[in-house]
Formats: sequence, structure tokens, C-alpha cells
Amino acid sequence: MREKTSLSRRQFIGGAASAALVAGMSASLPLPAWARGTAMPGYVDDKGIKNIAPQNLYNLGIGYHPIQIHGRKGKATGINGTVPGPLIKLKEGERVKLNVTNNLMDSDHSSIHWHGILLPFPMDGVPGVNFAGIKPGETFEYEYDVVQGGTYWYHSHSAFQEQTGAYGPLIIEPKDPEPISYDRDYVVVLSDWSFENPHTIFRNITLQEGYYNYQQRTLGEFFKDVKEKGFSETLDNRLMWSKMRMSPVDLAGVTGATYTYLMNGHGPADNWTGIFNPGETIRLRVINAAAMTNFDFRIPGLNMDVVMVDGKFVKPVNVHEFRIGVAETIDVLVTPKQDKPFTLFAESLDRSGYTRGTLSPEGGLSAAVPPLRPRPVRKMKDIGMMAAMDMKSGEMRMMMDHADMAATAMPDGMKHHKDMMHNPNVPGPNGPEPFKPDRKSASTVMIITDPQDRLQEPGIGLGEDGWKVLTYKDLVSNEPQPYKAEVDREMTINITANMERYMFSFDGKKFSEHPGPYLFNHNERLRLYLVNHTMMEHPIHLHGMWMHLENGKSHDQIPYKHTILVKPGEKLSALVTPIEKGDWAFHCHLLYHMEAGMFQVVRVA
Repeated sequence: MREKTSLSRRQFIGGAASAALVAGMSASLPLPAWARGTAMPGYVDDKGIKNIAPQNLYNLGIGYHPIQIHGRKGKATGINGTVPGPLIKLKEGERVKLNVTNNLMDSDHSSIHWHGILLPFPMDGVPGVNFAGIKPGETFEYEYDVVQGGTYWYHSHSAFQEQTGAYGPLIIEPKDPEPISYDRDYVVVLSDWSFENPHTIFRNITLQEGYYNYQQRTLGEFFKDVKEKGFSETLDNRLMWSKMRMSPVDLAGVTGATYTYLMNGHGPADNWTGIFNPGETIRLRVINAAAMTNFDFRIPGLNMDVVMVDGKFVKPVNVHEFRIGVAETIDVLVTPKQDKPFTLFAESLDRSGYTRGTLSPEGGLSAAVPPLRPRPVRKMKDIGMMAAMDMKSGEMRMMMDHADMAATAMPDGMKHHKDMMHNPNVPGPNGPEPFKPDRKSASTVMIITDPQDRLQEPGIGLGEDGWKVLTYKDLVSNEPQPYKAEVDREMTINITANMERYMFSFDGKKFSEHPGPYLFNHNERLRLYLVNHTMMEHPIHLHGMWMHLENGKSHDQIPYKHTILVKPGEKLSALVTPIEKGDWAFHCHLLYHMEAGMFQVVRVA
């Protein structure tokens, strides 16, 4: 077994320049020991985090710190001086205390939310919902019993602090033996970084749709479509998208035009590296801590066994690639048998950029980095919708694709809330209507009257490369199901938006317009339907309780989720049992969508 190696001749020839670049860049990054990579000085354990002991007391300080990525300097909101923050490792069954100090003297407040963790609501860390936030110079004591194991993360829930670096991994060692075995254990935190002020980013995308989208359709693509579909159909398609004030290639909102995508705080050129010995099994705990970026993750040349999703074990699923939505966590096992490096490749959904790292038998090596795939183009049929335009009146009408009507009919429980019929931001019973408060506006807000079951789909841009891509349909829980199967109540929440106004909402109302919280009953078994009426993917996160995703498996096999990436035009359902009374946040985890209104409070009473 080769635990440590000296610099070989092939390293010097093939990787010395790369290694020098990595060392030089990483030395200027404020990185915690766990994130430096086992091939670099200062790493605490070359087995990854496998042998790091859990603690029940942590002191965390949130403050401004310099950051340098690819030679460019900026200011980050770090935790204990690093981006990402320190690894927090807890033990299931213990009571823990986490003291968080706000050292941001110019802030209204700061906070830490323990993402996916079941705890009393005053400890959840959402200012204005379940506590007042942490004022500058003050310390808040989070204290709670740890009742679960698995891979999670933590982040600020104040303003845009998460975008500027206030996040980190949270690993909970289970009290019972795990159903998997492995030799090394690495955390892989994916994120997006911009040197622009997040307030500037939000203003730009609010004022101009597609501000950061430099991948617009070209004249060449127009003529290609004309050749394939004819001039009339191509022109009608372009006019329909224009009428909706949306672009079929504006898939991410904020893109690689301003973002550098990071892996454990390293940019692509930094090449975070984890060491292995051929034949060892490695656990990769992949955490998407990005503000706005859904990633497609793969390791060319290696299969991955997905064994945990959102902190809960699933029956192993052998895949080549998976999409990980913002705030999701996915644990995989890999067993590289060859004595060579492998690239960890995380590509943004819109193909505007990537981040990467390396699994390697020796430090200083790297494997080939795959080219970015062509950016996908959203089609009406991708959400089960067709559109037509009356060219004389200039009005657009929406019609559903009824090709599989019997299989996709809306269940009785998925009726719209009756007050939606009187909401100007959501179409009425006869289809889409213009935005009523501003009759001069040309915008329309669409509603999908026949949403589709899309859990079997990997997502736009995936599934056509000849390899297996994970879907939600593949997930089978490998954890006990403690909740009853009988459903007490059904409820529908509609995911809505007005793209021209950059207003994102639930049931047609942004947070500031909602009359009050959604009401969940304590200990009830609730079937919660989510219906996405927008043209974008939304990672929907429910605080304080599990969502058991109904994916066609039996009740005791449906997977646990704390965050669900809901595709455009998709309908899905999850079973929820609220076990802690109090007020809980419910929101899209795309940070700027949440800021634009896609946030609500769930009250458990």
C-alpha cells in the first residue's frame, strides 16, 4: 500500500509546472485544511476526512477576508477566515453547541442555517422567520441534539453572504454502522464565485433578461433550423419565445460570464487533488453549495455508485453522471483500479463553464479535462407544452401536448388554490392572461394546465451521450421509514414566475405579497404536490422536515429529500410529516430567485 510518495520523474516531466501553479495559487487562497487536497502541504489526513474525530463544540466567526482566485484578488465573507468554511463533524446521538459570532460590522445581521438538519425551530437560523439574526459583534449559541447521520452543509441565510463565501460542509457520523465500506473519504464542495458585488448581479438580472447569457442563438443556428424545420416554423418559434420575453438558451440566470466555478474553494486551474492507491474504494461526498448553479458531475473513465442522497442512504445506483441541484448532496463510491489520474468534472447546466479536480495516485498529476458540451436549447415540448401565435393580433396562446394525456392527468389533489383565480400574476381558468396591473406591459405569465411527471428524465442536456445518468426515479431508500403510509391531507404549491419582471413566487405571489404562512398540522401525513409553471429548474428546499419523494417505489422505499430539483413543467409529490412545531422556511435555493420572491413560511401547529 502506497500511502505517501516522493516526486517521480514522470511527475516532474508531466506535472511539475502544473504542481507549481497549484501550490502558488492555493497558497494565496484562504482554505481550511480539509479543502487543500491530499497532495498539498497542511492536509490533516491523507485518508480524507475518514479519521477526523467528531466534536460537540465549535466556535465560528463570520467576517471579511481577502481571496485570490486565478490571480485575481477580492473580498470574501469567510467563516473562521476560510472559503469554504471549516469542516464541521458531529456525532449522531450527541448534543452539540455551535457558537457563531458576527464580525461583519457593516451588516444588519448574519446567521448560519444547518441545511437539512432536524432541530428545534429557534436553532434553524433563518432571520425574520425563527430568530432575529446575529447582530454585528454578537454571538449566538446554537444548541441541539443530533438525531441523524450523513452528508450535509451549512450556510448563511442573511442577505447575499452565501454567495460571497459563507458556507461549509457538515458531516454527521452515524451511531450505527453504515451499509457501505470505503478506504478514503473526501468532501467535494461545488460552488460559484463572482468578483462582482452580488447586489450588482441581482440588479443586472432584474433589469435585463439574459444579462449574463453570452450563449444566445446565432444566425447560423437560425439557418440550420430553417433547413431542418422550414422558414415559417422557425420564424414562428422565434416569435413565440420573444413574445414570452424569455430565451430558450437562458438556462441559468447567472452564468460563467461572471462566475468562476470552484471545487473545495479551488478554481479549475488550481486542480484540487485527492490521493488514492489503485484498488481502493473512495467515498466522495459531493455538496452543491452554489448560489445559482446546477452542476452535471462525472469522472471520465470511472463508474460511480450513488449510495447517499441528501444525507440518507439509498440502494446503490451505478451511474456515469448525475445532475446535482443547488443545495443537494450526493455521496458516491468509486474504485479506480488503474495507476493513473482521473478528472472530477463538474459542468454547469448551461455549459457556460466548469470546475474540476483530480483523483490521483501521486501528487502533481492531472488527467485530460473534457471539453464543454454544446449548450442545450429549451424546446416547448421539453415541458409538454406547445405554443401558437395569432400573427394578426400578436397574441400568444398556449396549448398542452396531449400525446400521453392518460398517463399524465392531474390528480384530484393537484387543484389550484381558489384564490389563484383572482391573482393577477397567475393566469385564470381559461389559460394565460396578461399581467393585469400594468396593461401597457406586453408580458404574459403562463400556467401549465397539464403538468408532466418527469422524474424518469435526467434533465435538459443529459441522456444523449451514451452513458447512464442518474434520475430521481432510480432512487430507492436504504433507510427505515418511520412514518405512516396513510395520507391525512393533500396540498398543492405552484411554482410561478413573471420572467419579464424577474419576479419568482409561489402560487403567483412573492413573499412580500403573501397573506400568511402555509399551514401544516403537527404530525399529520401530508401529500405535498409541487407544480412548476416556469421555464427553469428550481431546487425547492423545505426546512425542518423531510420530504419523501413519491417516485413510484413502495412507501417504505421512497427516498428522503430536503431539496428537490423541480424541472420546468413538472408535477411531483412528496409525503411530509412535520414533527417539530414552529415556523420554517420554504423556498427556492437559487439565491436570487429567493431574493426575488420565491420564499414562504410554513407554520407547523
